[in-house]
Order: sequence, then C-alpha cells, then structure tokens
Amino acid sequence: MAVNSTQLLRVIQQFRRYYGRQFTELLARTGLSMREMHVVLFLANHPGHDTARDVTELRGLAKSQVSAAVDLLAERELLRRQPDKADRRVVHLTLTDAGAALAREGQKIQSACLDALFAGLTRPEAERFQELLEKVLTSAEAQLKEGGST
Repeated sequence: MAVNSTQLLRVIQQFRRYYGRQFTELLARTGLSMREMHVVLFLANHPGHDTARDVTELRGLAKSQVSAAVDLLAERELLRRQPDKADRRVVHLTLTDAGAALAREGQKIQSACLDALFAGLTRPEAERFQELLEKVLTSAEAQLKEGGST
C-alpha cells in the first residue's frame, strides 16, 4: 500500500502541537495542564465511560498520569469520585458544575480547532475522512490486540 508512514506520523505530531496550542490561554487562566484538560474533556465527551480505567484505556494516558490528574481535579472541585454501588473497587468520576463549565469551554476550543483544520474539505470529504479514520483506528486496535508486528 502506498501510504507514507512519515506523513502519517507528521500529521499526528502536527495535530498534537496545533491542538495543544489552542488551549494555551485556557490552561494559563485555570492553572491546569493539558493532561488534566484531557481528563475533563474525556468525561464530558464520553458519557458512560466515567472511570479512571476508561480514561486510561480509551484516551491512551498512563495510569499514573490519570491518577494524578484525577487527584488534582478532585482537589480543585472540578470532579468528584463516587464508589460504584455494586463493586466498591470501581470509582465513577463525575464533573462538578464547575468542571462541566470548564468542559464546555474546552469543547468550544475543540470544535473551533477541528473546524479550522477541516475548513478545506467539503462536508462529504470530511464525512469520508471520519469513516476512513474509524477503519484505520479499528485496524490499529485489532493489530495491538493480536500482537501484530506487521
């Protein structure tokens, strides 16, 4: 297949840099790190996935990083921890009103960021890109589960 791995890696790297820069003002104003913002936005954007384990597995952050972020966010009263009623080992994370307000600010930045990046695509192109991205992601996840090295 004629996909250039260097280009794919560059896209990922450039997107991370661009995306992170869009949050500079909000992070400076709140005193949060991008990692902490990732946790807030994950909880806001993925209802039903509300444990530190979910954040770790689905967002791809290290367990120690998520734990530290959750501790700080709970300390700052941006989220609260709630033990699961059926399994006390499971702790659900819920954004407080202040955390939800912060998430809404972050979601506006996310939306503006993506709108700017995809401004050169038509709606059908953007939809097709999303479909292809899902296929590539599914394939990558399957390869990781199978332990593939090709």
